[in-house]
Amino acid sequence: MGLQHDYPWVKAPIIIGAPMRLISLAPLAVAVSRAGGLGFIGAGTEVQDLQAHLQEASRLTRETPIVASAANILPIGVGFINWGADLDTAVRTIGKYRPAAVWFFAPYNNADLVQWTRKIRNATQGDTKIWLQVGSVRDAVEVAALCRPDVIVAQGSDAGGHGLERGAGIISLLPEIADALKHEGFEDISIVAAGGIVEGRGVAACLALGSEGVVMGTRFLASTEATIATGYQRAVVRANDGGISTVRSKVYDTLRGTTGWPERIGGRGIINQSFLDAKDGKVTKENMEAHVEALKKGDAGWGENGRLTTYAGTGVGLVDRIQPAAAIIEEIRRQVIDIELRTSNRQSKI
Repeated sequence: MGLQHDYPWVKAPIIIGAPMRLISLAPLAVAVSRAGGLGFIGAGTEVQDLQAHLQEASRLTRETPIVASAANILPIGVGFINWGADLDTAVRTIGKYRPAAVWFFAPYNNADLVQWTRKIRNATQGDTKIWLQVGSVRDAVEVAALCRPDVIVAQGSDAGGHGLERGAGIISLLPEIADALKHEGFEDISIVAAGGIVEGRGVAACLALGSEGVVMGTRFLASTEATIATGYQRAVVRANDGGISTVRSKVYDTLRGTTGWPERIGGRGIINQSFLDAKDGKVTKENMEAHVEALKKGDAGWGENGRLTTYAGTGVGLVDRIQPAAAIIEEIRRQVIDIELRTSNRQSKI
């Protein structure tokens, strides 16, 4: 049926706020949806806190309702990191608050998502739509056959935070996934693009490739509604040349103690002193101790010469200021409209 049918408050081009763990919480998710996008709470593995986040989102949408959203559906989504999230707690909470969508990512095995999909659909009578994130054509076809999701999130290798250590950029990944799904009879599944998209040119490119919507995480790190340390946010705005200044590695997870991730997944962040001191990707006791000391410095612990993790995608060099989420989305919409007009004018002259 398509995203605009399932989420009637959204406006084209459809901008989706990535479910960034501990950063995209109720204020940011609701702000994105209120601006005509679809915001996600990043529940991650901490599902014990999810009820509180959804209570806050419910309060925010009651105080100022989001136009065109259904009364019995909370007009935001929730993202889970499946290798560490508790299924039963998640199902109870989703069944109670009925968000518009759930986003699954990083199971140990794709087959693990079958039970998650079935139980969430049963708990909400199908009102909560199922989104599955993948980074390869093989995974896209496999999860489509296993779960018949409503949406597949195609994450290219430029994405910040966690993703496949080996993978293609979104420019080749998205059309190949679309072709493979069509070949296997799954053309009814919507596809949205993620990875390295932070402004209108990237959005327009992904729409031209056939994406129904575009996911942004790194751009919303620099939003006023993000739950983020000032030092982290400043590091994002200062960064440039993202293909060189960021790296995908397991070093940051080791330092942070988040080591349960599937082996094929790593985290992309801005290169800092902690990474440079990790020779051949190995974190020494001295590096760990320096990281602990950096935690005590607060905002001064981030930055190129700092040691605290700054997850961000390769598009980070295009993020140069902090804005409200609504202003970010409106700016991108204007950029896309301008690109479409210029493209149309060029075509009319041919």
